[in-house]
Amino acid sequence: MVEVEIGRDKRGRRAYGFDDVAVVPNRRTRDPEDVSIVWQIDAYEFELPLLAAPMDSVVSPHTAIALGKLGAVGVLNLEGLWTRYVDPEPLLAEIAALGEHGATQRMQQIYAEPIKEELISQRIAEIRAAGVPVATALSPQRTAQYSAAVLDAGVDIFVIRGAIVSAEHVSGHVEPLNLKQFIYELDVPVIVGGCASYQAALHLMKTGAAGVLVGFGGGAASTTRTVLGIRVPMATAVADVAAARRDYLDLSGGRYVHVIADGSMDRSGDLVKAIACGADAVMLGSPLARATEAPGRGYHWGSEAHHRLLPRGRRISLGTIGSLPEILLGPSQRFDGSMNLFGALRRGMATAGYSTLKEFQRVEITVDPVLG
Repeated sequence: MVEVEIGRDKRGRRAYGFDDVAVVPNRRTRDPEDVSIVWQIDAYEFELPLLAAPMDSVVSPHTAIALGKLGAVGVLNLEGLWTRYVDPEPLLAEIAALGEHGATQRMQQIYAEPIKEELISQRIAEIRAAGVPVATALSPQRTAQYSAAVLDAGVDIFVIRGAIVSAEHVSGHVEPLNLKQFIYELDVPVIVGGCASYQAALHLMKTGAAGVLVGFGGGAASTTRTVLGIRVPMATAVADVAAARRDYLDLSGGRYVHVIADGSMDRSGDLVKAIACGADAVMLGSPLARATEAPGRGYHWGSEAHHRLLPRGRRISLGTIGSLPEILLGPSQRFDGSMNLFGALRRGMATAGYSTLKEFQRVEITVDPVLG
């Protein structure tokens, strides 16, 4: 790829976000009803290629169950309020009612309550009792500490999610998580991330992960770019990680690792472009935080928003626009791509002439001359 000169001693790649690219229709079209968006990872098949982000404003045990019944995956954050408090509803209501001034400080206080292993077991049991697959998430820093409780409770999919996750974390203070050994010893599929480069993704794939998250999550509520100077132009990142998946498929003798786009997807067109760039599925936060069932009550925040030393996120107001079924499957009463997300994905694939997600990954993409 052509590099751009930034200065005499620094060059960089030109990278593209989803706003910079567009899908090019094929010579044929299809009926949307003939398009399949079924996604299978390991032994689990889902009607929708969707994981709901493990954020307290998006996923509660109740919404995880609702998402499961709609054919998606709700990933519960095991470091959130649901494992710190027996009844977090009053605190969720308090967070939604906070004014701008002092909101971060108050959230730091609320999230200072210790995580309780008995609540981890209880929340997993609540979801399992509903008969849907159970997916939960921990950060790399807490995975070793709480993984036994998670596995004993019977999780189906284990997500290790952080702002940036590498296969080779170096620390002079604590023993880092050995991802390869940890995943090898588990009997459940593990999804890890985020990452944003070919090399980082390839190393994560070599740990035995079933899926890799592309991006740093947080999306609309994240201030990582402002605080740390780190940003992911997602179209390029997804395409780079998809290339790592292809090469790892050859290196491993046929082992397929799923690429999951995580972040910077606010409208249905972004989902279409994520799959077109090579993603197998998407992880969404803010689009689902607008649901009337969402625990954030129209507000949205991630774990970075209450980091005790260096907050890199904020609580934002999104409002509510409709129910989870309407946001995912329609019908839509809005023209902006915020509802019927997967109806739009199905129609976009049909318009371009493709019938499955894997086929659609081969669609032609152009850099939009207006935006790019």
